[in-house]
Amino acid sequence: MNSLHKHCIALAVLAIAAAAQVPPVTLTTPASPQKVPGADGFIQRWLLLEPIGVTGLTDSAVQAAVKKEYFPDQFTVIPNDGDKVALGDSQLAWHAVDTKLYNVNLYHFAHALGKPTSDVLFWAVTIVNCPQEMHDVRLAIGSNAASVWWVNGKEVIGIYGDRQTVIDDGVSRRITLNKGPNIVRAAIVNGGGATDFCARFLDAEDKPLKGFTVSVVGTGK
Repeated sequence: MNSLHKHCIALAVLAIAAAAQVPPVTLTTPASPQKVPGADGFIQRWLLLEPIGVTGLTDSAVQAAVKKEYFPDQFTVIPNDGDKVALGDSQLAWHAVDTKLYNVNLYHFAHALGKPTSDVLFWAVTIVNCPQEMHDVRLAIGSNAASVWWVNGKEVIGIYGDRQTVIDDGVSRRITLNKGPNIVRAAIVNGGGATDFCARFLDAEDKPLKGFTVSVVGTGK
């Protein structure tokens, strides 16, 4: 092997290493206890669990995937940033993130951690803090690809199939947000390629809901 060949191999190895360590350019670590929604009402702070391997994007496949118990209390837990989940012989961590955009780029999130981005399930949790009861609101979401959503423990919306993220692609029935904390939970299933999601609440007139804050546990200290 000549020196030029060795040099090329070394450069290739460095390129691969650099690619595996690309920072999640659209995501940052929360630096404050509370965050207001974006200008268009989008929720921009979430706790994300490192991806779990699954397959299938049909209604039945996604429902089966999200209803399988991967870890204790998966439909009720409010994790802290950095908490670990035991899954078989491995451990997955929860990460608190703020997104700079209206959507949360799960590809950036997983790729930066060296985790798979295809045939995976992401769990996402956030806390919406309301100064008073907010009636007749609707959760409006989009995802790439399928996703199922819960508010305060009740399943409110699901979208399925190999789809791109479209704002307000799925909209729940009208619900009431409680005074104080409200838990929004999502499971996003990706088949292949890019993956992301967006979420906001719409008010009784179907305009972006504001007047609340968003928080996660264990950050902004």
